[in-house]
Amino acid sequence: MKDLFLCAFLLATAALPPAAAGQASPPAVQSTPSAVLSPGDSVRIVVWRSPELSGDFVVGPDGTITHPLYRTVKVAGLPMSTIEANLSRFLSTYQSNPQFVVEPLVRVAVSGEVPRPGVLALRPETSVAEAVARAGGVTQFGRRTGVRLVRTQPNGTERELSVDLTNPADPLGSGPVHSGDLILVDRKKNIFRDIVLPVVGLAGSVASLYLFIDRTKK
Repeated sequence: MKDLFLCAFLLATAALPPAAAGQASPPAVQSTPSAVLSPGDSVRIVVWRSPELSGDFVVGPDGTITHPLYRTVKVAGLPMSTIEANLSRFLSTYQSNPQFVVEPLVRVAVSGEVPRPGVLALRPETSVAEAVARAGGVTQFGRRTGVRLVRTQPNGTERELSVDLTNPADPLGSGPVHSGDLILVDRKKNIFRDIVLPVVGLAGSVASLYLFIDRTKK
């Protein structure tokens, strides 16, 4: 009886589709490639119990860290694993077993209708919307739709993209920033300010000129 039950169980299991016969394996997760630093970006280094070796340092034009001690360490254009290996090799000349953390920071410029325009050093996973928020957000006069994103393409050319900050599902707004991004928040169009006032001003100037000419004739 026991053998008959086991045989029936094996036959029923074999008849099931693969997904039902066992737990389906989860889909492979594609890892996001780590950021590659460029000259002008920054690197944050924290060395355990060594504040003189810790801080945020700018990547120089030659691809090395602009610091008197780190100037021989190349970081631009390299994957993070190689950067960590270079730093570990360098710090080993000062410590027997250096304990440190290194983090890339890409440069992004935010300008236009934001309270604090300027160049920011941001973590690579920072979104475009978060970059605008870091600059103080959009002012009351700024446009949240049609924000211009100027991004350098792999071939070196620049492309202007449009970002809608009012739409959380916008792939550009919610997507990560790239090194060298320029985010421009334009001013809202105002009919009275942009059209009526200039026309009134022009009419006033014409009227003043007419009065001046009229008085010179008398």
